[in-house]
Amino acid sequence: MTARHMAAGLLACGTAMALAWPAAAQDSFSLDPVTLGQSKREVRTDTAISETVVDEEEIEDRQATTIAELVDSVPGVSLINGTTPQGSGINIRGFGATSSYGSDQKVAIQVDGASVGSEELYRIGTQLFTDPALYKEVTVIRGTAGTFEYGSGIIGGLIRLDTKDASDFTGGEPGFKLRQTLQYGTNGDAWASSTILAWQPDENLEFLGNYTYRSQGVQKDGDGNGIGDEGFDLPSWMLKGKYTFGEAREHSVKLSYSDTSSDEKDVPYDTFGTTTDMFGNVDRKTRSKTAILEYAFDPAGNDLINLTATLSYAEQKIDQDYVPGSSSCEGGACGFPFPPGGFPTTNADHRYETTKLTVKNQALFATGQLGHDLRTGVEYVRKERLDANSAPGGTDKRWALFAVDDMSFGGLTLTPALRYETQDIGGDSYADYDNDALMGGLSARYAFGNGWAVFGSAAYTENLPIIDDLGTPAYMTRSEKARTYELGVSYDRGTVFAEGDDLALKATAYHTTVWDITSYTTDAMVPITDARMKGLELEAAYSLPSGHYVDFNANIARGENTTPGIRDDWEGTPADDLRVTLGKRWGETLDLSWEVAHAAEMNRSDKPSDSSTVHNLRATWRPQEGLFKGTEIRAGIENAFDLDYTPHLATRPAPGRTFKLTLARTF
Repeated sequence: MTARHMAAGLLACGTAMALAWPAAAQDSFSLDPVTLGQSKREVRTDTAISETVVDEEEIEDRQATTIAELVDSVPGVSLINGTTPQGSGINIRGFGATSSYGSDQKVAIQVDGASVGSEELYRIGTQLFTDPALYKEVTVIRGTAGTFEYGSGIIGGLIRLDTKDASDFTGGEPGFKLRQTLQYGTNGDAWASSTILAWQPDENLEFLGNYTYRSQGVQKDGDGNGIGDEGFDLPSWMLKGKYTFGEAREHSVKLSYSDTSSDEKDVPYDTFGTTTDMFGNVDRKTRSKTAILEYAFDPAGNDLINLTATLSYAEQKIDQDYVPGSSSCEGGACGFPFPPGGFPTTNADHRYETTKLTVKNQALFATGQLGHDLRTGVEYVRKERLDANSAPGGTDKRWALFAVDDMSFGGLTLTPALRYETQDIGGDSYADYDNDALMGGLSARYAFGNGWAVFGSAAYTENLPIIDDLGTPAYMTRSEKARTYELGVSYDRGTVFAEGDDLALKATAYHTTVWDITSYTTDAMVPITDARMKGLELEAAYSLPSGHYVDFNANIARGENTTPGIRDDWEGTPADDLRVTLGKRWGETLDLSWEVAHAAEMNRSDKPSDSSTVHNLRATWRPQEGLFKGTEIRAGIENAFDLDYTPHLATRPAPGRTFKLTLARTF
């Protein structure tokens, strides 16, 4: 039996079981009032922040090939492509990646606290260059409120990835655990192998090693046409250790190193596929490395001290060489002299190195009847960029102080936040500049005690000048500025429609204004200076003691380029969309789900897109006893009806029908 037939059989069987909706109810159980343990994903009704957590179970359930495929189901998050590490980017609330750049600095990505990704690399996507097998949790914060502990200039949002620990497999007990995962996808003949070895010599010391190799050929869209010219091979590995010590085990030291790379030959320079063959092809080597050293001190009986000091180093390196004869512009065919050896961009080697030290303390205390959860910290960031043929090199050094205090009194929680940041930026061939900014915000939430709560926030941030703009002096003394307001309502209650059920709802409206923009121009190269985004995000989850569950989220957004004299639709505005998941669990043994994702038609003159409705089926089987205990089998059908469509912000079609099968076992 082929993998394709096996996946189809499992899904057909699973779908039939789900549609049967067995009448026999499972034993009832109590659910946490905030976290819906029986739904696919929790709705964070306990906070004013627009936050979504994709946990390890959902990461594995989605059988994702890239990090992008883990977060595209979060309301407000859209992808610029996303099925390959190259030529992919993340857009949150209208900001982030574009069809020209993989990043605009308005969406931040962090791995265990380390800041990763590049600045503005022309037609190269780089922020997603890592493998989902390395991670146990992905947190997405949408908007600015809730990000001041993590950085400045975060307008669209923040994605935080947390890597796996040995104790996640050993349960904190001394011994060895080995986990082997094999995955196959029919579209593009994609396969992956992930091996994890966890070892705890004793309860205070743990080590983890992971090696993942992922390979994917050229995928086909719903019409049977190839997507792009090349697939990819992506080896990734990680080593991680932790030592806990002290009489009360109050001290710990953690060290980790991860490495992901690819080596492509004779592939298009333009990874977004928007310029046909004008730039030609390149040989491209990409390598992403992250090293993190963390010390934590959490003394027992002292709520005023919970200290962490994190030193991180992230490097992203891209080496490129033009392939002679691959550009349609050679010989002056495009109406201008063709540079010998290719365009400067096609021979540009890029290297970003970001070193960051963050010292942060959490203090829990009370002043009268007012409770405090106060996080304060100091941060030093040094970013270096290699001088390239097409982009300036230099050094960006920053110091920052931040303070965030969750103050609670009865049902009211107020959270003021401040961040002050200074900058010294320059390069060998460029002048030095000094900048600083004070930013912050206030969020509030009031819980009425009957399941209902209202919340809101106001936040202001500044995106200080970047190394990429050193060649434009006017931009080096002007920061991009943004103000965001949010207002919402939530509901979280058990036994709403039936005994033992659980319902969570959250609706968030937002309005973001950005001015002094330095990172966008029109097609006619006219600078864009002002923009406005507004939208509504909806989230809901409902579960029954019988194991049935429904998850729902939707996003409605409107964006406008408000630059004087231009006024047009904002190019990063995502399509209105909604996503519904229907599922049934049989305890920890079996989980079947059907996901429907719909995107509305967009009538923008410069980037129209048709509506689309995509169906995804998933099944997870985990025997709890017998010979197969510890084994997990996952099967899925993505784009089940083989729809041929291109997502609104994407530059290439989405993959057609894909059967996926994953086998995993922990020994």
